[in-house]
Amino acid sequence: MKKILIIDDENRTRDLIAKMIDSFGFDVVTIPEGENVQSAIKAIKKHQPDIVFLDIQMPDGTGFDVIRSIENKDFEVIFITAHEEFAIKAIKFSALDYLLKPVDTAELKAALEKALEQVDSRKENSQFDALQKNINPNEKRRLVLKTQESVHVVDLDEIIRCEADRNYTSFFLNGGKKILVSKTLKEYETLLSAHNFLRVQQSHLVNIDYVDRYDKKNGGAVVMKDGSEVPLSPAKRELFFQCLENI
Repeated sequence: MKKILIIDDENRTRDLIAKMIDSFGFDVVTIPEGENVQSAIKAIKKHQPDIVFLDIQMPDGTGFDVIRSIENKDFEVIFITAHEEFAIKAIKFSALDYLLKPVDTAELKAALEKALEQVDSRKENSQFDALQKNINPNEKRRLVLKTQESVHVVDLDEIIRCEADRNYTSFFLNGGKKILVSKTLKEYETLLSAHNFLRVQQSHLVNIDYVDRYDKKNGGAVVMKDGSEVPLSPAKRELFFQCLENI
């Protein structure tokens, strides 16, 4: 039986989430315990949970402080937060999960099902390490890419371009490495557009820093510094040249 620890600074929220989880009928035990950073750390060490629902904003710090203080993070984490754009982006960059308050029953069930599937396969802390970088505004963002075999942590300046293949995205990295991830290009466009990435065509997202030139032949193509060519949509032409001017 899996143990689920629910940490939130409001008793009402902890108890409500516990009742919602109990109603799903999973083979789990819920522990609504921990209302601040210090009590959360004690609860994690005491109960050794498989999954932690962790509030971000607490009276004496944040959920990120809790994660930073735990050495052996052999549990799944689902953050609980109000709509804080920076925190949510840091979580998404790190390929971790979150729920918005007020917690929706269907979203809670989906997040829990996903965590239960993954709880036995977690073997390293690379996502949490990336999270610590991503929540620091002075650090370079790091993107976590999860494949069936591995968890890759890449700096954004390693990424040359991304290419869509139905519901998958291929990442082409500096040095010739390629990583295939089972997420759509749209999800990565949302994350990376503020970091000098541009979707130049429906299936292609490029790092502007790696653009070598624009060739007019064959209707127009963006040539990257690794020699790859990407078609440029007429609808994106003006924006593309504006981005080049800002380099």
